[in-house]
Amino acid sequence: MSEIDAPQNCDGTVPYREKHEIREHQLVIETGELAKQSDGSALISYGDTVVLATAVAAKRERKDIDFFPLTIDYQEKAYAAGKIPGGFFKREGKPSEKEVLASRLIDRPIRPLFPDGFRSETQGIASVISFGDENVSDILGIIGVSTALMISDIPFNGPVSAVRIGRIDGEFVLCPSLEETEKMELNFVVAGTDDAVMMVEGSATEVSEEVVLEAIDTAHEEIKKINAVQRRLAQACGKPKRQLTPTEIDENLKEEVKGFVLERMKEAVRIPSKMKRQEALDLLLEEALEKFGSEEDDRSKEISGIFHDIEKDLVRRMIIDEGVRADGRRPEEIRHIYSKVGFLPRVHGSALFVRGETQALVAVTLGTASDEQRIDALEGETFKSFMLHYNFPPFSVGEVRRLGFTGRREIGHGALAEKALKPVIPSKEKFPYTIRVVSDILESNGSSSMATVCGATLALMDAGVPIETPVAGIAMGLIHESDKTVILSDILGLEDHLGDMDFKVTGTRNGVTAFQMDVKISGITRQIMEAALEQARRGRLHILDKMNETLPAPRKNLAPNAPRIYTIQIKPEKIRDVIGVGGKVIRGITEQTGVKIDINDNGLVNIASADEASAMKAKEIIEGIVQEVEVGKIYMGKVKKIVDFGAFVEVLPGVEGLLHISQIAEERVGKVTDVINYGDEVPVKVIEIDDMGRLKLSRKEALREEAKRKAKG
Repeated sequence: MSEIDAPQNCDGTVPYREKHEIREHQLVIETGELAKQSDGSALISYGDTVVLATAVAAKRERKDIDFFPLTIDYQEKAYAAGKIPGGFFKREGKPSEKEVLASRLIDRPIRPLFPDGFRSETQGIASVISFGDENVSDILGIIGVSTALMISDIPFNGPVSAVRIGRIDGEFVLCPSLEETEKMELNFVVAGTDDAVMMVEGSATEVSEEVVLEAIDTAHEEIKKINAVQRRLAQACGKPKRQLTPTEIDENLKEEVKGFVLERMKEAVRIPSKMKRQEALDLLLEEALEKFGSEEDDRSKEISGIFHDIEKDLVRRMIIDEGVRADGRRPEEIRHIYSKVGFLPRVHGSALFVRGETQALVAVTLGTASDEQRIDALEGETFKSFMLHYNFPPFSVGEVRRLGFTGRREIGHGALAEKALKPVIPSKEKFPYTIRVVSDILESNGSSSMATVCGATLALMDAGVPIETPVAGIAMGLIHESDKTVILSDILGLEDHLGDMDFKVTGTRNGVTAFQMDVKISGITRQIMEAALEQARRGRLHILDKMNETLPAPRKNLAPNAPRIYTIQIKPEKIRDVIGVGGKVIRGITEQTGVKIDINDNGLVNIASADEASAMKAKEIIEGIVQEVEVGKIYMGKVKKIVDFGAFVEVLPGVEGLLHISQIAEERVGKVTDVINYGDEVPVKVIEIDDMGRLKLSRKEALREEAKRKAKG
């Protein structure tokens, strides 16, 4: 249901607002009141979550570049959740991983909808200014930036909208809450126009390809309704769009360049090796620039554009007409796979996964609970015990580049691989370790994130992590012309660049665990997507078979230098006894044994050490501290205090009982110190524990039982 909720007034005195109901909340989009000096702005809310989205483009186009300079930023304000930032400066710092991932999520469906040839610096910013439990701030960012662009004078072929869709107990749920997210077997973000799905991102717990398709279809129906809201806002308040001057192509120059490079380019694009192919193309381009350029009239950008278009057409026609790819493969064919494990001597688990000209070196490190990542986000404080980090050094593609901060691409690829593996990682109860996986890409020619998934699976198994089942990943591509469509398995970097779809699927033999799709054309049919998913499934099973040849199952034992974690379950009320006043007891145990001890609030104690004897010693000490005193059991106690009527004897660390003077010996005792003294070790039997937990002890009964045993022996 949608409704106009204000007068159709866009002068800023009264905001223009529309509403659309999704489940129990209303999606409210308004414009005309805030950020009026931007080219377009929209305030969008759902429940208690509110996002301000703005769009601005420079008035002058960049003539010196051949790409579209778009920047999308998603930022979370701490005040949105009623919080003050941590740290010394008390203000928001560099973007968190969540903010980087959300920025990428907004960028991906927005970027393809700008017209070709638009070269003005453009920026979209989505600012979270109120944060509720609705789990929609990133979704509102996509809808908000699209609305801001629709209202602005910036050329944009939108609208595009998005929804998050989950599946709980076999039922699809739109806009699931944070609480519902914990129960979901599928968690997708789907973005699209009226005609096509532009982007899918998400994870699942081994669901079938059919369920994936149903989720996307269900989400797309809701997306169309939100697009209609944006369109009405643009009709009521939108500014006239800027006139985009199309780039004029010199047809004579185009024909001359084509005549000069075509035959040699036909040979170059069929060179199987990426570096040799690129070297041949670069040399050919250099010759074309030298032949057709001049110092008086710099036409290098125009010539390079013509050269790129010829290359793109040749590669696509070769695939469409001949069914042959640049490296000689058929569309469904997967490159040669090679892998090995356990070759790094000091790491806890390692693997090298090679697929064609893509190499991933993956290492696994095992740690304790103290190594968990603490995340202070708007949602609250959380801890991560499984982390996957992806690195893409410049040498992997033969480039020179300064090493700096982790880039958006690296964070995004690492997050996708982490989602892919998370469903098979054992629970903390089964495997109480913190797990860090690092993937270093040593060589790249397409699908390094999927090589990371495969390499990480092997490295985890090499480390002895009892994952439930292996996971593999494959990147799919698409070449779509009006008369024919070809789906490509295991795409090259060239095919990703010149193709119409980048489609990554990860999963086990049982189903899909992660899914990411970006479409570069106006749309693909459900039949194409269904065929692509089935082709990806066959490819995934082939890769799993190859991985199985290297290592079929997790190793039974951890690496010799990996920490061993031994678990003890104690009563929560005993935690303070193990810790001691000011941490004195637990500090003494660690100093004595050299182990690392983590105690959970539920009484689960993890003892970590690379030395089994030390861990067993610490375990023995803790078990002694928390041991429960039993009535009728004999203990060797230590006299801690002498009084006129008896003695107080410690039977367990910190646990004392009263040995009454009448229970010291069979004969009458006139004075306690006639028989026992402070510091003596004496056998005592627990004869009673009263309602207040106080112990009554007897030395004489302990001696009687000892005498009986000797008599029998």
